[in-house]
Amino acid sequence: MSSYLYLAHDGLGALLDVTDNRLPAILHWGADLGTPSLEEVQQVALAGVHPIVSNIVDEPVRVAILPEHWTGWVGRPGLSGDRSGADWSPRFTVDSVILDGVQLTGELALHAGRNSEIHATDREAGLGLTLTIEVTDGGVLRSRATLSNEASSNYRVDDLVLAYPVPNVARELLDMAGRWGRERAPQRRDFTVGTHLREGRKGRTGPDAAHVLHAGTPGFGFRSGEVWGVHVGWSGNHTHYAEHLSTGEKVLGGGELLLPGEVVLAPGGSYTTPWLYGSYGRGLDEVAQRFHRHLRSRPGHPSAERPVTINVWEAVYFNHDLPPLIELAETAASIGVERYVLDDGWFGSRRDDFSGLGDWWVSDEAWPEGLHPLVEKVHELGMQFGLWFEPEMINLDSDTARAHPEWIMGTGSRTPVPSRHQQVINLGIPECYAYVRDAMSKIIDEYQIDYIKWDHNRDLIDAGSHPSGAAGVHVQTSATYRLMAELKAAHPGLEIESCSSGGARVDLGVLQHTDRVWVSDCIDPHERQMMMRWTTQLIPPELMGSHIASGVSHTTGRSHDLNFRAATALFGHLGIEWDIRQATEAELAELAEWIAYYKEHRGLLLGGDLVRLDLADETLVGHGVVSPDRERGLFCFASIERSHVALPGRVCFAGLDSERRYRVTPQTTGTTPSGLYPPEWWGLEPEVADGPERLELMASGHYVPRLVPSQGATVGVEMSGRLLQEVGLMHAPVNPDHAVLYLVEAVD
Repeated sequence: MSSYLYLAHDGLGALLDVTDNRLPAILHWGADLGTPSLEEVQQVALAGVHPIVSNIVDEPVRVAILPEHWTGWVGRPGLSGDRSGADWSPRFTVDSVILDGVQLTGELALHAGRNSEIHATDREAGLGLTLTIEVTDGGVLRSRATLSNEASSNYRVDDLVLAYPVPNVARELLDMAGRWGRERAPQRRDFTVGTHLREGRKGRTGPDAAHVLHAGTPGFGFRSGEVWGVHVGWSGNHTHYAEHLSTGEKVLGGGELLLPGEVVLAPGGSYTTPWLYGSYGRGLDEVAQRFHRHLRSRPGHPSAERPVTINVWEAVYFNHDLPPLIELAETAASIGVERYVLDDGWFGSRRDDFSGLGDWWVSDEAWPEGLHPLVEKVHELGMQFGLWFEPEMINLDSDTARAHPEWIMGTGSRTPVPSRHQQVINLGIPECYAYVRDAMSKIIDEYQIDYIKWDHNRDLIDAGSHPSGAAGVHVQTSATYRLMAELKAAHPGLEIESCSSGGARVDLGVLQHTDRVWVSDCIDPHERQMMMRWTTQLIPPELMGSHIASGVSHTTGRSHDLNFRAATALFGHLGIEWDIRQATEAELAELAEWIAYYKEHRGLLLGGDLVRLDLADETLVGHGVVSPDRERGLFCFASIERSHVALPGRVCFAGLDSERRYRVTPQTTGTTPSGLYPPEWWGLEPEVADGPERLELMASGHYVPRLVPSQGATVGVEMSGRLLQEVGLMHAPVNPDHAVLYLVEAVD
């Protein structure tokens, strides 16, 4: 088989060399190349053949999407495995190529399409390989491999990863680190010779996961520089890596990280890798927008009309008493909340986090009448009802663990070190899986559950299957996906949130089965500004749980005005995590105002294109969303530290149509941000309180006057999109941990 394939869609192109019956090599992936001819593609392939310099192999090395050592490639191989020590370095030969469902035949040619499937074999090693490579809606390159054992003895797979080459102009790397309560913290470094390896061995994605591993031109930012990024769509153990050989080649790759013995293929058996996703853009925003458009193109993707949610965890914790929970529901409904979620503590002996996990029945002690009184009240108030589960976990102090100790994951006869006083329940055991599925399904049916907050509060460390003790993370992850899929199929309309000690399971694997993620257990808006900024590098705002917390953060102890808490939470799937029974009348009125503002603009907030701004002053964070038709935009500028200069100067907008004319108006929802000095173009000025009242407010430290239109002035300014993007507007200074919003609307 000999052909070239050009896969292209939505602005991204991938040119594949599948000549001479060899595995496909990517000649280019990135900007769409239009409609190249066969002659041009042959010249591209020829122009990419490197000379033979001293002390390398005597033939040019051709790096396939699954790199093979037999070619002279001295980097990480795509396949690591063996058959009792043999067949560890395969040489695959392509047997057939299928493009958009049609098998290719004939002489050398260039074929254009979107979806390719390449079948290859190594008959001597007794291995078959299928590579699926496609460009999705939204312009994302994704691929996966299926390895099959075609011999009569077992084949052990240690590693199966795919790799995308990047050009030598990609000289910097960017990925994420993090911890509980501070997920997805960016880290940047030079792309030097060697391997930058990010291994996730937690049995879940992890708060410190790479998220997206980028390589780009020096100094690339949100709106500038060429950037290539890869993401492994898998929620278990996984690998991302960037490799730069001394010979000059550079690749980005990844796949599932397999523990010893997790994948042993019996004769006729096969293993399929997770999807490896690749996105390209001029700047990080374009890379992110491709991921977003890919997700939004899926059937069943949540609409922008997502219900405002209240979760009661930080309001009551484990104190499940009906009267306060009903009071919370009534207060929430009165200010416009549309979904009510009951968190941990409703089942078994679960009055704290020491017992009860695994006992998925409603506690007679906490709920003598069952959940019916609360559920009925919530539905009567016009809200959906959601419920917390942690289906993959178990407490040793539970009826389920006492009845089935063999269901607890462990290695040999020992029990793994406890974490949050819990262990992992083995969904890889069919009887265990059926018990968890049926117990959850019964609860969902009985109480008409609309939404599950699906938690996962410990790493899968030392996680094996009894009685053999064999490693079980791969099977557990697959079973979790299957459980989510079965529950959703059995209960049409059910939504699932991926929560995992906060934001420790955020990936495109789990998002094939869930409808949003919990960004972090830390709802401090100062921390959330950055966590949401980088979570959106992979997923769009409508998939991010983004709640308004209490005035004093439960995780950091910081205090924040409602203005900053709400302005931060606005740019995600809005909710509340606060005992609003304790809120003052003024706070409830302002909260209702913010919820109404969110509802007015949520089509834009949850359906627009992400915009993040590269600002010179690092104490100011700028971001927003712009509608796909460039009619409207909503931008937030948050002061997160005290600047070394008094005036922030001009701020520029982005993502607008340069040829259109826009009106920009400052938004005055809620209380005025502390320390605000409105510039003249706003057409607003502080309303001056009477002398005694003003002095009293100043003495209390809470003098934040309302803004009112200046006499004879027009609120806001009109300007072309080009001027807004290139020149900008004078920004209003505010105190740290306060934010200013601007609405941008086309007027032509």
